Amino acid sequence: MKRDVSARIVLNVTEPADLVFAISAAAEYDAEQRFTATLDGAAIEPRELADAHGTGLHRIEAGTGQLVVEYAASIAGQTAPAGASETDLLVYGRPSRYAESDALMPTAVAEFAGITQPAELLAAVSSWVGTRLAYVSGSSLPTDGAVRTLLARQGVCRDYSHLSVALLRALGIPARLVAVYAPGLSPMDFHAVAEAWVGDGWHAVDATTLAPRQTLVRIATGRDAADTAFLNVLSGRTDLVEVTVTAIVDELPADDVTQLVSIT
Repeated sequence: MKRDVSARIVLNVTEPADLVFAISAAAEYDAEQRFTATLDGAAIEPRELADAHGTGLHRIEAGTGQLVVEYAASIAGQTAPAGASETDLLVYGRPSRYAESDALMPTAVAEFAGITQPAELLAAVSSWVGTRLAYVSGSSLPTDGAVRTLLARQGVCRDYSHLSVALLRALGIPARLVAVYAPGLSPMDFHAVAEAWVGDGWHAVDATTLAPRQTLVRIATGRDAADTAFLNVLSGRTDLVEVTVTAIVDELPADDVTQLVSIT
């Protein structure tokens, strides 16, 4: 499998800013990649960082002006499925800011009573979330969590994933959010899916069913969107002007929500 991904982000920096971008393929991939940044046409050298899950971070301190960040990668083949430590499984079993599993536990227990096999629970949660929510662009706020998403009955991939993560954690299954490039996604953008620990591996749960899980390219991994945003403004002020994302695979496979699929 060969996948080509890219992103272009344009910002107007109106006050000097400290920015962190998470747009590169995770460290486990064998990828040919390029990251560039310019401020009013002049090159800026970012500082490269990596978090515990291999998320590639680029930190930029930018003065005022138009900041253009571009990333491109070509990934040949697939990587090994992600593992987990005992600490990981503890962390991803707890409630978090946007995945309030404690508040949703009564809902989870009532809706999924009688389903005891973890693999069946993944498929059931994916289908339940996918049929309860309507995918409506711009319908949610960046501060919305799983509870508000369930009440609103609509959202985007981030919201679908937060609700899936919260329900799975409430059912005793460690779950987390993954930001990905998603070949086959339409309209194309950064995408978010859930990832749940079943048996001895992490498996993708995408209640939107907008892209085949087999083609996903991991960018960032964390408790929820607080850990996986493509841009964090640590200080200063910026206006987002443009985000363009592409993700292409040499062959687009069919997907079956009942099958366990790892992000590789």
